[in-house]
Parts: sequence; structure tokens; C-alpha cells
Amino acid sequence: MSYYQHHLFFCTNQRAPGEMCCNNNGAQAMRDYCKERVKAAGDKIAGNVRVNSAGCLDRCDKGPVIVVYPEDVWYTYVDQEDIDEIVESHLINGKIVDRLLVDNQ
Repeated sequence: MSYYQHHLFFCTNQRAPGEMCCNNNGAQAMRDYCKERVKAAGDKIAGNVRVNSAGCLDRCDKGPVIVVYPEDVWYTYVDQEDIDEIVESHLINGKIVDRLLVDNQ
């Protein structure tokens, strides 16, 4: 049994100018936004949830990316609405957001 019901890792890696990386797509700001949304959801989310920054997750061509453990679900996103959908659907209601899966892109 995992300590966290959901543990989200946002790639926030920053590479040299001109190189592809998640942070060029606002990853740090989206991670901060997600933390706020999870906190605001409070008791709507069962169990403990942790939102962390991660170094390079080696999926730069699919980025920006989030991986959710223990489910090992990889998401990509564009904006706050996508983050809202991940929080609402996956974290609160337990339903994976198929349209945002990295391998569906």
C-alpha cells in the first residue's frame, strides 16, 4: 500500500535556450497551479496526494508531462483547464483522462 493515494510528478526541467523541455511550456507554473487545485479540493480527494517537481522525465517530445503514481499514468497538458480536468476526473473521480494521455498524442 502506497502512502500517497496519488503522487504527481511534474517535469519542470529547464534546458538551455532553444532546446526542447517541459519548463519552456510553463511546467513550473502549472505544477504550482495543480498544488493549489489539489489543496482547494480538500476532502473531495480520498487519501493523501502529493504534487512534486521532477527533473527530466525523458519524454521531452511529448511534453510538458506529468506522471501519476502509483497508477503510472502519463499525461500531457496545455493549460489550466487540462490541469482542472486531471484533478477533477483522475484525482477526485478516479477516471483517467484518455485525451491527455501521453501515449494517445
